[in-house]
Amino acid sequence: MSLNFLTMAVVILYLLFWIAIAATGVYLLILIIKALKKYIRSSEVREEKKIVRKSLAEALRENRVRCKMTQEFVAETIGVSRQAVSKWETGASDPSTSNLLALANLYGISAEDLLKSVCHDAGQPESKGTEDAQP
Repeated sequence: MSLNFLTMAVVILYLLFWIAIAATGVYLLILIIKALKKYIRSSEVREEKKIVRKSLAEALRENRVRCKMTQEFVAETIGVSRQAVSKWETGASDPSTSNLLALANLYGISAEDLLKSVCHDAGQPESKGTEDAQP
């Protein structure tokens, strides 16, 4: 009788072990599905960011050319490498806030105007508080 009881206990433990493994697998599958859903939904955000980044790059380049400055001059003036300026103008990276302010100052425009042009170029509505009043 004790052998039967021991065998039953082993079988029950064996079943509990496989139930725990199955539950862990189901939980991991649910997490993977949730992560995939989030990733798929974020594609719209990634596309929007790509458009804004490209527009910022275009605005930076247009302002530099308008001021008849070289990338090297801009880089030396604000204390960064020429490669950094090139990356900003191609959209490979974004300037820090302090560098963006320095660029706007160097180009003779306000940072607000620079960012407004980026929002306008990207087709995004400007905030209501910054629109010029029409008489």
